[in-house]
Amino acid sequence: MPRLCLISLCLALVISCRFGVAEATLGEPADTIARDTKKFSGVLQKSTNRARYRVQSIASGATATTVREYVAPSGVVFAVAWNGLVHPDLQVLLGNYHDDYRKGLSRNARQSGRRGARVTTERLVVETWGHMRNLQGRAYLPGLLPEGVSLDEIR
Repeated sequence: MPRLCLISLCLALVISCRFGVAEATLGEPADTIARDTKKFSGVLQKSTNRARYRVQSIASGATATTVREYVAPSGVVFAVAWNGLVHPDLQVLLGNYHDDYRKGLSRNARQSGRRGARVTTERLVVETWGHMRNLQGRAYLPGLLPEGVSLDEIR
């Protein structure tokens, strides 16, 4: 019996360690974009340089969704935006901030008739909107937004 308990404990530890690791890039270095590409079964598209940041696009053929990751000069992803047939897996996109999102979401009451939602926490803002076949959204970290970058640029 003790041996079975030990095996169960080890299995639980392995599972919790495996699923506790964040695979997303929001707030993480830009080199994690390659992991996101694999997670979304996507293709790394063009990289566009702006005056105060760089945008890296990932296109997923399976879901016809494009994800754009905004990288500050420091090399950290400060925002993500998407559009397509479905919303991407926010747990992958938000990574370490996903728990903040879930807690903020649980505090927001769903308003009937509204197609969009906004979740704001101390560290994170997530906005979703759109309609069937054109779902959009963005998530950003206000504390990491480079100076001079307007929120209108994150789309």
